[in-house]
Amino acid sequence: MRIDPTKVGDAKVFRTWGWTGTLIVSEDIKEALVGAGVTGGKFEEVTGPSDLRPEERERNRRLMTLAEQTDAARSAFWRSLGRLDEEVIIPIVVGGCWPARRQAWRVIHRGNERTLLVTDGLSDSFVDRAEPSVGFGVELALETNEPLDHVEKSWHLQVLERVGDELAAHESVREKVKAGFLSMEVSGQGMPDSLLTKEGRVGVLLGMESSTLPVRFTLSAGEVRLVTVKVLMPVELAYLLEHGKRGRDELVRRFAQDGQGHLSRAWRQSVV
Repeated sequence: MRIDPTKVGDAKVFRTWGWTGTLIVSEDIKEALVGAGVTGGKFEEVTGPSDLRPEERERNRRLMTLAEQTDAARSAFWRSLGRLDEEVIIPIVVGGCWPARRQAWRVIHRGNERTLLVTDGLSDSFVDRAEPSVGFGVELALETNEPLDHVEKSWHLQVLERVGDELAAHESVREKVKAGFLSMEVSGQGMPDSLLTKEGRVGVLLGMESSTLPVRFTLSAGEVRLVTVKVLMPVELAYLLEHGKRGRDELVRRFAQDGQGHLSRAWRQSVV
């Protein structure tokens, strides 16, 4: 991480709490941190030539170029869906099973007071291959018309994060999602009581088509499927589990008839 003093506006304080990686800072920033009594950092001088071999340096350069190209193209697509927040939501702990080992989410504000939350990294190129790809070939989208004052603390983002982790960890889940509909359950910890099953889980339906969202979009390395995430009420999940594919198709029909479509809400009437 490099601190660029020209891009921090009027900020006067930088805190290292929560960052477990390495920060490269100039001497004046180091002195300012020490002078301010900021704790948690251990400073080490790193002047001199790099220890990286030329081929490693070239590989890193290619990875960075791929990441920049993918980010630019994907951000352009997000902007075509509404007003994109420039701030990217990332977890404190970076890693996981995502293609570039980074997890991120974006917030898009749309008409009719709707907010669209999307994963931003499931279609990254794989960091261990240094060649163009669309990663898992999907990104997830959860849309709501409920007020969201603090998106990063919302249950909507928690659902999106948990579904994304399931998809990243299991190839079988990814293949089913790319082929069509899929229902699953995720942990209900921290979720509204209205969404919880008796077992404390939350049901979701993946892959509902929407008249206001495209099914796919294109990056330079290929095509990516945009998969909607629809949160189910407990009785709807039970209906789906009891009736299988017929139940799923009937739920989709009723959602469309009711005007809810792919929208997710914690407080609404069940369609069954």
